[in-house]
Amino acid sequence: MAGERNTNQPATQGASQSLDQFKYEIANELGVQLGGDRTSRENGSVGGMMTKRMIQFAEENLKRGTRI
Repeated sequence: MAGERNTNQPATQGASQSLDQFKYEIANELGVQLGGDRTSRENGSVGGMMTKRMIQFAEENLKRGTRI
């Protein structure tokens, strides 16, 4: 809801800074300027691409037998 505070927490302590950096890298690649004045489609495209890349990373590591 509008005005509510985001309470999502990363599963690993200290990951917030890395995830934030990753978010802005993806936004830059997609040519999206993040912010509250942007559409949910624009902001959501960044989250969707982040998820896609994290799943791809995990799948590649599982194939190699590498622990994440």
